Amino acid sequence: QLQLVESGGGSVQSGESLRLSCAASGFTLDNYIIGWFRQAPGKERKGISCISYRTGKANYADSVEGRFTISRDNAKNTVYLQMNSLKPEDTAIYYCAAVRGILGSLCPSVQTYRTWGQGTQVTVSS
Repeated sequence: QLQLVESGGGSVQSGESLRLSCAASGFTLDNYIIGWFRQAPGKERKGISCISYRTGKANYADSVEGRFTISRDNAKNTVYLQMNSLKPEDTAIYYCAAVRGILGSLCPSVQTYRTWGQGTQVTVSS
């Protein structure tokens, strides 16, 4: 059974950091693109970053470029999202998702992903 499990969320102050993890089980991520998404209350789910697990090529949304870094650990079959300089507007439920494919210049749209994690809450207070 294909499964993604996020962890690492929490409550922090503005300017602090968190690292989210997305661990895969039931499949290896070698041929997948892993995306990180977030959904704030009352808003639609939006992609913020993605990575080609095989090549390490990554893309970022403008809202997180320069503050967030996506990476992967091949040995652990896990993708990370390092979030620095957090702002109150980063408050949301964060999800990771996977889709088989080759990463181009843009991340795949949210509708493209087939396997999703359950989400982890990130709350940033001012």
